[in-house]
Order: sequence, then C-alpha cells, then structure tokens
Amino acid sequence: MAEQRLEPILNPVDLAKSLSGQHFIDGALVPARSGECFDVFNPATQKVMGQAAKGNADDVDAAVKSAAAAQKEWKKRPARERGKLIADCGLVLAAHADELARLIALETGKALRTESRVETGVLADAFTFYGGLGSELKGETVPFNPSMLTVTLREPLGVVGAIIPWNVPLMLMALKIAPALVAGNTVVVKSAEEAPLTVLRVCQLMNQILPKGCFNILSGYGPECGAPLVEHPEIAKITFTGSVETGKIVNRTAAERLIPVTLELGGKSPMIIMADADLDRAVAGAVSGMRFTRQGQSCTASSRIFVHDSLHDAFVSALTEKVNAMTMGDPLDDGTDIGCIISPEQLEKVKGYIDLGKNTANAVAHECSALPTDPALQDGLFVRPVIFTGLTNQDRICREEIFGPVTCVIRFKDYDEVIAMANDSDFGLAATIWTKDLKTAMDATQRLEAGFVQVNQNLVVQPNLSYGGIKQSGMGREASLEAMLEYFTEKKTVIINMT
Repeated sequence: MAEQRLEPILNPVDLAKSLSGQHFIDGALVPARSGECFDVFNPATQKVMGQAAKGNADDVDAAVKSAAAAQKEWKKRPARERGKLIADCGLVLAAHADELARLIALETGKALRTESRVETGVLADAFTFYGGLGSELKGETVPFNPSMLTVTLREPLGVVGAIIPWNVPLMLMALKIAPALVAGNTVVVKSAEEAPLTVLRVCQLMNQILPKGCFNILSGYGPECGAPLVEHPEIAKITFTGSVETGKIVNRTAAERLIPVTLELGGKSPMIIMADADLDRAVAGAVSGMRFTRQGQSCTASSRIFVHDSLHDAFVSALTEKVNAMTMGDPLDDGTDIGCIISPEQLEKVKGYIDLGKNTANAVAHECSALPTDPALQDGLFVRPVIFTGLTNQDRICREEIFGPVTCVIRFKDYDEVIAMANDSDFGLAATIWTKDLKTAMDATQRLEAGFVQVNQNLVVQPNLSYGGIKQSGMGREASLEAMLEYFTEKKTVIINMT
C-alpha cells in the first residue's frame, strides 16, 4: 500500500497527461510492452487530450499472471475483510469524485452537471454497497442424510476478465469488479479505446488500498488486447458490456474454453404511455428515460415510445418543448445539459439513422435544442436530438439500436396491441409503462419481455437492483447480491460422514 495518498487533480487536462501512455499492472503504472500508444480525443473539440498504452497479448499475459498470483492470497482473506477494503475504495473514490467527473466529461463528452457527476456518485456507491456484502458469501446446509453433515460453500472463480464500454465506463466497471473482488476473485479490465483514462485513474486510486495484482487495467483495441484476454488460459470468467456482435464473439470463445460469461448487450427499450397516465410525469420520464443528457448513448434508452392516441399530440408537443429547452454545449460547463457524441464514427452512424428516418414514408422529424455557437466547439461531435413521429414499429429505425439522441413516438389505441408491439423486438433489456391503473400495471410487468421493468418511473441502473437482459440483450445479471453470488462464485458441495 502507498504510504501517502494521491491528491485530487482537478484540471482534467493535467490529469490526462499524468496518466497518458500507461497500463496499470501488478500495482504500478507501466507502459505497453511494445512501447506503442494511441491518441485519446476530446469529442467536444476533436483535439488530442492524451494517449493510451496500446496493449497486446504480452501485456494481457503480464496482467493476468499478476492477477493469478495475487488471487492465491486474496481469496484467503476473510470475506468481510475483503469487503472492508472494497468499501474503503468507495471512500477514496468519493473523495476524488470531482476530479473523476471532470476527466470523464473531457474524455466522453458527457455533460458535467447532468451526467458525469451522477456517474461518479454511482461509482462510489457501488463499492460501498458491495463492500457490505462480504458476510453474504455463505452456503447452505442440506438435509441429505442425518448421519452426514452436508453443506455447500461459495468459492471464487479465479481471475475475472472484464471488458467495458465507453458510454458509462465508471459505473459499468464498478458493477463488474466490485462483486468480483468481494467474492475473492482478482480482475483484469480491458477499457474502451475511446475512454481509457478515467477508469485508469480509478484503478490507480484503488491500488492505494488493494494488494498489488488484485486489480489490473489494460487499454487497447479489441483484436489485439480484448481477444487475448478472453482467450487467456488463466482467465476463469468473462464479463462483457458492449455490442451484440462483439458479445457473440466473446460468448463463442468462452464456450470453447467452457468458462462462464456475463453479457450486457444492446437494447431498443419500449416506453408505454396509457390513456390514463399523468402526462407531465410521462414527459419528464421520457426526457430522463431517453437519456437525452447522455446524447441517447445508453442501452436502456427509451428509443420506442408508444403513446395512446388520445395523448399522442399533447405528449409530442410537451416532449419537444422540454428537449428544445435543453442547452447543448461544452461538457465541462455547468450550464450544459447535453454534451456530444463520443467519436466521429458514432456520429456518422447516428446521422445515418436520422437521414434514414427522414426518408421513411410518413415520418416527421422534430429536431430539438440548438447546436453550440462557441467557436471553440465548432469541430465538436454535436448532433441535435430528434423525436420522430409518423413511423411504425416495423420501420428500421424503430427496430435497430441507434445509440444516439433519436427516439420514435408511435401511436396506439389497444392495450394488447401495444404489448405485442413492445415485445416485437430482438432486444429485451428494459421497459416502462405509465398508467394510474394498478391492474394494467401489474399485468404489463408480467407480459413485457424485458429484464428490467418499471412503472411510472425511468431510473437508471442502481446498486441493489438486479439488472440484465433477455433475448439479444444478453445473459446474466449485474448490480445485486444475486449477481455476486451467482456470477462470481461457484458452489461446492461438501459431505462429512459422521458415522
């Protein structure tokens, strides 16, 4: 452990420079074995803000070997002691919340006030939550035979490989590594190439508390760094959040190795607004549920909003007014509601879907808010949110995940019809229904095909709420006690013959 704790660095540019070109392996910042780096861009200006180490199979091997060596001692620590260390990590991260929020805003283009500070709060909370669950790693007694003491034990898997995305990297990393570590595993994280620096800082801060080798982090591209991590013979489990296509590749590789995998993939989440819904609450729920402040870059974004015919026009008018009132601008400015898209490639994808929607028969595009006028942001990756009307659930932009600030408002008249439309999707991550009728609400929660269903609210993922999808949205669960027990331990049966 470090004798002196790191102090917060509130200038995100300075912090980015201090982390540039490094992995974190075996308790220390180290360059890539090859010496290679790649640029990390500020999406609000498209200027280079730092560099990341370009990892390859040699870096993966070093990180996994460090984690494997550390796991031998880490698993021997009492579970509550491991939990205490993880909770202490939460306290350290809370003390550094402002610096982390500023760096993630610079790195991802997410607005500081509406998104980045929220994410750093959830980051610290996740470690605090899981830190208190060490004593829950308990087995059962089994009434097998009175002359035999039969019990089950929960044991760690070994070294966990975690691959995280760029949209909410802090939160999603925390929901993977906190339960893994408390359960007695050690971890190697492969960061997203678009957002490698803030998570690296988290690793550096946590390694002030954790024994070296317990938490390692690598940056790099999928084929050169991610694939060797999944394939490494000493990796005992993979947890992945990202695209459906990459998730399938990860799953195939894990299946060949017969190791468990957790996948949190895409979504095309439906939001159903019944005729009796509170219109003001539903509109506010659509603004938060569509994650407009995150530029729609969310797997759970309410990108299909089904509105009863009697409320449709009023809803569209009120939603458009709300989104129009939101300010798009510098992510580091506290006056900004909406930041920018993460990368030029993602921006082109989003614009392509917007053009597709505009060229779809009967579609009307309600473009909202206004692009920033600051000359310093003229090259930034900004796009106006779009609310489409006039589309059907069969149109392409109503079926494919856009991962941008684009939602489709679809009319309906019949309850059974709208449930069928909501379920008519390859995805099944999240869903919401808005109604004052308890019978309708209860019926919908049973019939909606999604892993995370809410009534009259649209909360983001929170620690202690089991989270995960069905169908093409993935498999396994995160964020809960269940996630730690079922997906980061294995059960051993022990029988003691007492005769």
